[in-house]
Amino acid sequence: MKFIVKLFPEITIKSKSARRQMTKILRQNLQVLFRTHLISADVQNRWDSIAIVVNHDDEVTRRKVIQILSHTPGIGFTLEIGEYPFSTLDDAYQRIRDEYRDEVAGKTFCVRIKRAGQHDFTSHQAEIYIGGGILKETEARAVSLKSPEVVVKAELRNDKVHVVRQTIKGLGGYPLGSQGEVLSLISGGFDSTVASYLMTRRGLKTHFCFFNLGGSAHEIGVKQVAHYLWSTYGESHRVKFVTVPFEDVVTEILKNVETSQMGVVLKRMMLRAASQVADNLHLPALVTGEAVAQVASQTITNLAVIDRVCDHMVLRPLAAMDKQEIINTARRIGTESFAASMPEYCGVISVNPTTVGDRKRVEAAETAFDMAVLGDAIARSRTQRIDEVLSEAESGLEDIPVVTTPAISDVIVDIRHPAEAEENPLTLPNNAVLRIPFYDLETKKSEFAPGVRHLLYCQKGTMSRIHAHHLSLESPERYGVFSEPDIKRPVTTSDAEQTEQESVADD
Repeated sequence: MKFIVKLFPEITIKSKSARRQMTKILRQNLQVLFRTHLISADVQNRWDSIAIVVNHDDEVTRRKVIQILSHTPGIGFTLEIGEYPFSTLDDAYQRIRDEYRDEVAGKTFCVRIKRAGQHDFTSHQAEIYIGGGILKETEARAVSLKSPEVVVKAELRNDKVHVVRQTIKGLGGYPLGSQGEVLSLISGGFDSTVASYLMTRRGLKTHFCFFNLGGSAHEIGVKQVAHYLWSTYGESHRVKFVTVPFEDVVTEILKNVETSQMGVVLKRMMLRAASQVADNLHLPALVTGEAVAQVASQTITNLAVIDRVCDHMVLRPLAAMDKQEIINTARRIGTESFAASMPEYCGVISVNPTTVGDRKRVEAAETAFDMAVLGDAIARSRTQRIDEVLSEAESGLEDIPVVTTPAISDVIVDIRHPAEAEENPLTLPNNAVLRIPFYDLETKKSEFAPGVRHLLYCQKGTMSRIHAHHLSLESPERYGVFSEPDIKRPVTTSDAEQTEQESVADD
């Protein structure tokens, strides 16, 4: 299998040195991702693209490669191609005709050819020759240059013919790690998850800071969505997940701060804490999901008052976005289902809020707040690597039974995200399989048949352990985890490539 990665257009207009550096970073990121997913591939730079040769021919690997290429920042689009030696234009035509024969049958089409190198014909001449041949020797209906149903695409590069089999839309943006690092304040809702995604897409290595207002269930939910964002869009770089226990801070605000100022004071306390976390991680900027005027604390005057408490740059990528735009983006990137099931804990303190921020009034309201409570919350913060946040170390998970050969009476519950389950369906010959996304388990567990063991399934087994553990607190004998046998494919990359990939992965 061969793929040609085309750079995000903004990269192509950079200076030669900037373009070269970004292309190098993108190549390294792809090498790390392929190695992480046990895919043997040769990744080579070109001036205007990156060529990828995958050393496997199976459909599962092909789908995984396409998944990686469509979710990696810095890629404009990718061409999946068939590569053949070039000898004559007629030989190239026959290759192209055979690749597109079934696709153009009964449809209008046009031909688009790109060339690189020395040939005794122009691109336009090649298009006329190949288009005429396809019209005569296939069941294509007609040529249509303005609105074809099928566009036949190919590239003639020196002594090679590249027939485009599929165009894969890329994520766009800049290669991850090319624009620095930030700390994103994430609550698990629509806004903060979309803001984190936009920063990752823009090439910023995005760490996560979570202020726990709702106990362990809230923390696990936010860890799940943060892990999803990282594993889907930023897995080439390891980042940190910082949890700051904020229940006591909220209690202190509710007891001692004037009601109308509570929302702004809470945001200022969060920004103070995040600024300290950013200092500890040597990060220059913070990211929030605030949009102008979406809620009372997000008016321009209130945001100005909130920003006064920290010296870090505060990035607000959603500032001018409408709520529906944000929800639509969350739906497109796969975080809508997480956000829809996440409680809005901040709402409990927004009582008769002020919309016109007054710095002196806010500072006066804060005089009754015991700053030692905030200091204690920061001191009790916990920092984890994002790839470890769903590990078995989360108390009691090691006691959950893991079953590789289920009994015939067992029911398997596929709790993966719907997009993941659709991409790689789980089918078992002897067991019923229910598809219930993890975020619906709590509401649908009452529908489970009594007296039957239910085994939860996810791709890596970590999320299924967490949810099986929580369900087992009520009925210990009814729940477990189903795990498929672990079959790994050997990876054949050179020692030099492995060293380079590991150095990037450990950033």
